[in-house]
Amino acid sequence: MSLYAIGDLHLHYQSELKAPGQLHDRVWKNHEEKFRKNCLKAVAEEDTLVLAGDHSWGRNLAACELDLKYICDLPGKKILTRGNHDMFWDASKTKQLNELYQPRLTFLQDSYASYRDYALVGTKGFTFEGPFYLDRRGRIMGWDEEAEVHAVKLVERELQRLRKSFELARTDGYRKFIMFLHYPPTNILEERSGFTDMAEEYGAEQVIYAHCHGESRFHDSIHGEYRGRVYRLVSGDFLRWKPLKILD
Repeated sequence: MSLYAIGDLHLHYQSELKAPGQLHDRVWKNHEEKFRKNCLKAVAEEDTLVLAGDHSWGRNLAACELDLKYICDLPGKKILTRGNHDMFWDASKTKQLNELYQPRLTFLQDSYASYRDYALVGTKGFTFEGPFYLDRRGRIMGWDEEAEVHAVKLVERELQRLRKSFELARTDGYRKFIMFLHYPPTNILEERSGFTDMAEEYGAEQVIYAHCHGESRFHDSIHGEYRGRVYRLVSGDFLRWKPLKILD
């Protein structure tokens, strides 16, 4: 039994919407079929696959039924966390989604999932992504301070949701954690954040995140070991559509 993760499938079986990279970057060509084949090779039915946000371009549940069926048909137990493009998923209606799709899919929000003696906790997260003001050499000279104030509020909301998940798991006796975000835990200006601090506070062994697309974005945040945690980027195009094994 193994734990795998990947994010940013950006499925669009019922939607004409696509990200710019999906329109122009070769790595996105037939990515659904590439990922399905890679899953069938790597993931067994007894394994768990965590999908770290941005599952579908559908704007509501009816517009992403085929996308969710695609995910249902993948091997293993599937756990989904929210991404910034998951318009079909209102956090306040997570219970209804679980009632509709369990046991095929688990939608993780304000709670935790179990994997052996680990609690898997997760939330969408947030990080300030600009606008940044650059000089002619591409150096950051400033940023939109009003947008930053708004970002701080969103970060605090997501930290509260994440803490709730950690506390529920700890109350139930869990002491080993894997933490999942959609957004990266830090932005390009930060060495640490509320999310890295919380990972350290609760002793999360790994922090798994997605959202960073394209060669120019793959190193926007932390990779590898940092302050006793292991940070892993699992956006689909970064992994070339091969699910990453997180734990055996």
